Amino acid sequence: MRLFPAALAVAFAALSVSTSLHGQPADAPVDARSMALLAQGRAAAAAGNLEAATDLIETALAVDPRNRAAFIELASVAERQALPGKAIRLYREALLIEPNDPAALRGQGEALVAKGALGPARENLAKIRTLCGKKPCPDAVSLAASITKGPPPSATPTKVPETADAK
Repeated sequence: MRLFPAALAVAFAALSVSTSLHGQPADAPVDARSMALLAQGRAAAAAGNLEAATDLIETALAVDPRNRAAFIELASVAERQALPGKAIRLYREALLIEPNDPAALRGQGEALVAKGALGPARENLAKIRTLCGKKPCPDAVSLAASITKGPPPSATPTKVPETADAK
């Protein structure tokens, strides 16, 4: 009777590990329906209909959550909507699928610059440069330019001047 809780815990652990191993293989292609929805979402974004683009791309992710390109496109739409925090999170999701994606690293770095986080953006730039090696890398050039330009004025912390009433 005293071993029952321990045995139950071990059984649940074994069950959860075996269940996770039966998921979709890592090298399985992305579902074609998801890619078709992504293409529709890209077209809507190109037409300037960001709400429809968001809906279509989120549907593409619901069909296949491994669609890294959909995460990147959705993050790009979030940036166009001036939502850098959401974009950072979406780029992170893409990087969980493929940690060495220069486009996702660049996009996340640019969103970090928009939020005023230059340190993490520089880390992303270093990763991109490492991935590219000695060959030319447009993602590194683009991120370096964003870092040099710096965050927009709204992202930099400003000190509120004291007024005579505050004293």
